[in-house]
Amino acid sequence: MNSKEEAGKPHEVESVLQTQEIKVDGKQSPLRIDKFLVDRTENLSRHRIQLGIRAGLVTVNERQVKPNYKVRPHDIIRIVYPKTVVPETVVPEDIPLDIVYEDVHLMVVNKPAGMVVHPGISNYSGTLVNALAYHAKNTELPVLDGNPMDRPGLVHRIDKDTSGLLVVAKTEEALVHLAKQFFDHTVHRRYLAMVWGEPEPHVGTIDLELGRDMKNRTRMAVYPKGEGGKHAVTHYEVVEPMYYVSMVECRLETGRTHQIRVHMKHIGHPIFSDRHYGGDKIRKGTVYGKYKQFVHNCFEMMPRQALHARSLGFEHPVTGENMYFEAPLPEDFQRVLDKWRNYLHHRKGDINAG
Repeated sequence: MNSKEEAGKPHEVESVLQTQEIKVDGKQSPLRIDKFLVDRTENLSRHRIQLGIRAGLVTVNERQVKPNYKVRPHDIIRIVYPKTVVPETVVPEDIPLDIVYEDVHLMVVNKPAGMVVHPGISNYSGTLVNALAYHAKNTELPVLDGNPMDRPGLVHRIDKDTSGLLVVAKTEEALVHLAKQFFDHTVHRRYLAMVWGEPEPHVGTIDLELGRDMKNRTRMAVYPKGEGGKHAVTHYEVVEPMYYVSMVECRLETGRTHQIRVHMKHIGHPIFSDRHYGGDKIRKGTVYGKYKQFVHNCFEMMPRQALHARSLGFEHPVTGENMYFEAPLPEDFQRVLDKWRNYLHHRKGDINAG
């Protein structure tokens, strides 16, 4: 294949086999092997593990077993499975960026909902990192220690379907200083969220540890303290109650995966239209008539969680200047908010008329 053909070829993901050997602890109580392995492997669902067991890719003490086999103390489990490897070289892609601020040290980007931050399984192109690689093609963005090479410039992330502000480091010095600010929890991060119901009290703090959901590895869940979760703190304030929903401002003290979404769900107020955590169903109000149609119209207008990283503040890593940025609500979020305000206005009118 010549160089022109290679350049035009889609950026492919390579699949290889890898093996993992696990020695069961001497105090392990009997547990189905598929359940046991879900918590001890990365990016493998229970269904995928079961398929591997049936295909003979999982052995215990060098013997094949069935998915309902219960592990015993000191068992030696060997598992072979395909590992999807995303190439470490990021392909620059000419994707428009909403750059709020940029200098030689860093840039602040307003990420749209629907854009993945960095390449990964099933999302190895079209990401923010691909766009950054194109924008900074004459600059080699640094990579944070412990991060794969496909995450240049990244100090933090926001979910694919969350919109809002991200800071990107363009130099090694900026990367180190910004990373320390995130580690020290001195970065100012505030999100706007539309949630179901009206949290009480209106101002509060959620201090609950988070970890992978044992039943669904694509989700996070609250864990009792000391049982495997990670420290997570979210401060919230109701800024606009609207009867069946509320606009809430959330301030992150820590930055765990899906933190706001899981914390708000746990206190009984899932984020509106969040299909992962139950916000895409009617949680308050009747499930019949015009109200039901109104809510479903809102879901169609914004088929993603109503969460926006509105503000970001930090100390400039070189000048020491206090930097602060705000991003307005994106169009889909603003339209749904206006629709709820209009609904509330007419509802109050009907009550007063009665």
